[in-house]
Amino acid sequence: MPSFTPEPRGQDRSVGELLSEVTSDVQTLLRQEIELAKVEIRQEATKAGKVGGMFGGAGFAGYMVALFASLAAVFGLANVMDAAWAALIVTALWAGIGAVLFVMGRSRMREVSPKPQQTVETLKEDARWARHPTK
Repeated sequence: MPSFTPEPRGQDRSVGELLSEVTSDVQTLLRQEIELAKVEIRQEATKAGKVGGMFGGAGFAGYMVALFASLAAVFGLANVMDAAWAALIVTALWAGIGAVLFVMGRSRMREVSPKPQQTVETLKEDARWARHPTK
């Protein structure tokens, strides 16, 4: 009966086998980095979409301010008291809503990063490891 002796890993392997394994590992690493970059970009695009919605809301509120300010001016000229004051109150309310949405959108826009930060960090780590693989 023949005896099976496992080949010691790494001692009697050819350069071609080692190179093939390294190439396979590098390909796997690059695929994982690309997938990570895709996930990060999707997350940032989602944030940007929400911020765009807030800017849209601020634009609509600005439109409403102009509409009610115009109505207030018309009512103010036509009828000196009642309808004009009501229109001015509604205009002030829309101005407040627009200001709040704009400020929220502007602050959230500062959080959006087009660069996939986590991918950049892992690529830096990979480069450091490639320079000093034993550390």
